[in-house]
This record gives sequence, C-alpha cells and structure tokens, in this order.
Amino acid sequence: MRSDVIKRGLERAPHRSLLKALGVTDEEMDRPFIGIVSSESEIIPGHMHLRQIVEAVKAGVRLAGGVPFVFPTIGVCDGIAMDHRGMKFSLPSRELIADSIEIVANAFPFDGLVFVPNCDKITPGMIMAMGRLNIPSVLISGGPMLAGRYKGKKIDLISVFEAVGGYRVGKVDEETLKAIEDLACPGPGSCAGLFTANTMNSLAEALGIAPRGNGTVPAVHSARLRMAKEAGMLVVELVKKDLKPREIVTKDSLVNAVLVDLAMGGSTNTVLHLKAIAESFGIDFDIKIFDELSRKVPHICNISPVGPHHMEDLDEAGGIYAVMKRLQENGLLREDAMTIYQKTLGELVRDVHVLNEEVIRPFDRPYHKEGGLGILFGNLAPEGAVAKLSGVPEKMWRHVGPAVVFNDGEEAARAILAGKIKKGDVVVIRYEGPKGGPGMREMLSPTSAIAGMGLIEDVALVTDGRFSGGSRGAVIGHVSPEAAEGGPIALVRDGDLIEIDFERRQINLLVSEEEMKKRLQELKPFVPKETSEYLRRYVYFVRSASKGATFNNP
Repeated sequence: MRSDVIKRGLERAPHRSLLKALGVTDEEMDRPFIGIVSSESEIIPGHMHLRQIVEAVKAGVRLAGGVPFVFPTIGVCDGIAMDHRGMKFSLPSRELIADSIEIVANAFPFDGLVFVPNCDKITPGMIMAMGRLNIPSVLISGGPMLAGRYKGKKIDLISVFEAVGGYRVGKVDEETLKAIEDLACPGPGSCAGLFTANTMNSLAEALGIAPRGNGTVPAVHSARLRMAKEAGMLVVELVKKDLKPREIVTKDSLVNAVLVDLAMGGSTNTVLHLKAIAESFGIDFDIKIFDELSRKVPHICNISPVGPHHMEDLDEAGGIYAVMKRLQENGLLREDAMTIYQKTLGELVRDVHVLNEEVIRPFDRPYHKEGGLGILFGNLAPEGAVAKLSGVPEKMWRHVGPAVVFNDGEEAARAILAGKIKKGDVVVIRYEGPKGGPGMREMLSPTSAIAGMGLIEDVALVTDGRFSGGSRGAVIGHVSPEAAEGGPIALVRDGDLIEIDFERRQINLLVSEEEMKKRLQELKPFVPKETSEYLRRYVYFVRSASKGATFNNP
C-alpha cells in the first residue's frame, strides 16, 4: 500500500508514534489509510452541513476496513462574493484548492481519497487534484438546496437577483422583495437550480467518479448520508483493486460529461472547468467539442434559471442516470467508460427508467432542438466565446445592435439599473477576463438586472468575464483573447455595431479591418492595478479562458 512508506519497518517507529498520537491502533496500521478532504465551513450555505457528510464517509470507510483521516481545503461562495472585490478571488481559488490537496496528499501518502465538495470552484478544483494525484478516489458532494416557495411558486437565489431589477422598474414592491429574500434559500446545499455547482456535481456522475445521485439528491435527504457511506466503502474497494482515476476518466468520459451538460443546459462555466480537468488528467480536449456535439444533442431538461424545474424535480425524475439513459437510447452515450462501481456506464444505465417525461423529455420532444451550450467564433472572439443557448430568447438568436461599452461589471450593472440601456443595445463588459479582472468575475448582477427590468428579449451582453450558472438571456462570455491581452474586445467603442448569430455560432464586430488595425496601434498596454499578492501571482501565471484559465507551468 502507498501508506506503507510511513508505517512499515523499524525506521518508521517515529512515524508510527505520531500516528498513535492521532489515536491510530496497531491493528489499524495494517489497513488502507483513506484521506477525506472536505471544504466544510460556516460561510457557505452549500458547505454548512458537510460535517455530517464527512462523518458518514468515515463510517463507510470503517465498514469496509479502512482508516479515515479528514483534512480541509478552502471555498468561496460565489453568491456572497458577487458584486464586490470578493468575486476576484473565486476562480483563482480553484487553482489553490487543487494545489493544497496535492500538497497534503503527497506529504501524507494516503492509499485512497474521498473528496467532499459542493459549490462553484470547489468541485472542479477537487477533481483537478484527483487527476493530478491519480490515487484511488471517489467524489461525494453535499448535494443541492431545496427550492424556496413564495405564494405557491418555486423560487431560488436567482429569483432574488432578478427581483432587485424588478424593484428598480416598479414591477416588484419592497414587501415582495423582502419575502423573496427570506424564502429563496431555505437551507443547506448548493443553490437549487442548474447553476455551476449542481452542474459540476452532476457531471461528476457522468465522468464516473461519483456515486449515482451525487448531483441531484437534495442536501437534506438522508439518501445523501447513505450515499456518503457508500462512497467510503467504494474507495476502499478501489484501493484493493488499485483502480485509479486516470483509468476511469478517459476521453470517452469527458465526451459523456459534455453530452450530459448539453442535454441538461448546464452552466457556461463547465467549459472552463472541463478543459482544466482534462488537462489535470492528461487528456487532450478541444472546447470545439461542445459545439460539435450541441448539433447532435437536443436540450431535454428545462431547469432553473431557464425553466421552471429544480434539482429536486430532476432527482425525482430519475436523476443524471436517467438523462444518460436518454443518451443511450439514441446511441450517443460512450458506454464503455469505466466508473467507481467497477462497471461500465453502459451497464449501469441499461436498466434505468425516466420517471417524469416532462422533466427529462425524449429526444423527439425536446425543449430546444440543439444542446444547451454553444461555442461562438468571429473577429470579436478569434479563440472562441461561450453562450448558454438554452437561455437565449428565440427573437435574439440573430441580433445586430450598437455596443455600449463598460470596463467593469459594477459600472455596467449601475447603468442597466439606472435605465441607461435601450432595447437593441449590446452591452460589452471587458477587462474582466482571467488577467484583466483579475480572476474572471461572474456577471450575474448585470444579466439579472437585464432580466429583472424586462429587457431579456431585447438586449445582448458580451464579456471576456464569465457568467454564473444562474445567468440567462442573449449573453456571451469567455470572449478570447481577453481585453487585457489586447484581444479585439478591447477595441470596441460605443456605437460600434456587433453582429451575433447563435445559429451560425458567430460574433463579429462590424468595423473595417483597417480601423481595427488603427485602434490596435492606439491601444495602451494593460497594467494590472491589483494590491493582492495572490492575485498578482495569478495574473502572472494564468492563461486564456480558451485554455481553461489554467496556469502556465514551467
């Protein structure tokens, strides 16, 4: 076993002595040592209950004959970090999470690992660490929050953001806004819609590294505790078989994750995260695959923020395995992909049934004929940009409008809420990319303000930043190269016409090539104005969004 290096032989007596200080017995020295990394904290609703999950994992490890050791990592709640300096630290935390786990798991040679995340950058950061370490591993998340209810209607965090815009234009009164604020987030778990956290926790099932139900079983259900015990038992079995993550996660696994993502209409952030995860697993992965597959996979789940359903509804309909059943029925699922159950995905999905055909529709009756995400190219985004196609209103699938340019998200949100954006405008928010932000902040408030003020069918938004999984509308993010690297988005001026064609996956600045060259010559080099030592280092190392916003390594 890998842990023998600290517990076998005469010369390891000092190491054993320290282990005994932890309460480890001589009998336990013969058992697999299982590390359990948890992002539990009292500052993230999705993580406030993770101690219970961890205790259940520990019970499972012990039931299977292993010895559990818990260690922590950090986490940021994107919702609480939104609209202030804190959002600069969200995406950068992903790299720090992966690094910190890599450090601990190499300093303490575990035989197996269980990863217990829940939100936003924590789940992808942990999966990245899993790929780097390549130690038998299982991921078990804390699960989604239940939807809130207001006057018999389901609501969630995005309802609150959009109600702020509604209040500004007189559609929502103060009493209603307060009620929505009080009721939208009723308890622990990752926010109830198909936002980034729930998308990534769902895709972990498709990757084969998480138990069935990981993405959809609500945080407050005891089925989540049973699943956590199962995760603890599974990892010990993986150690015994020496089945490692890189033998489970292959190119086919990543294709399955993309297929599920497109069928569900998941967060645009998954493009960043799956690219980074692929790199951590040593797999070549071109983001163009999203667009290639989106032409073949219809959007069959209509989950908040684009539809009325929530994760609890998807769970009751059969969960992610039922979504994969739809893919299998239509010959798209890569069935030979391995899983932590030591069975192929095809075997596991074969006997699954869809339990609600409105929540998970058949391919011949989709919500949209194409998948939920698309990659756009053009002279404004030579390296690509990302759009959540499932959230684009039909009348905005082709749009030409004048640019209204802002150099940060707060400035744009203030202008939208002040009524300075007109129907037909294309809001451009730049210098919000990985380097320019720095940290590639989410533009949830500007998109929510557009929706809340009733402009979602008339206004587009384009940014080199990114979006919360809760954003909807004709919004295009991850524009690459970013403005801070001299990308074409840095050259846009107020009044320039921008053409967006989601059908053709094109985004173009309707300015002559000669004028673009002239503006580029006049463009002043970007100078970061950042006081945080970590963010200064982040700016130095981080690469383009088209490369997953991962680090340049020596």
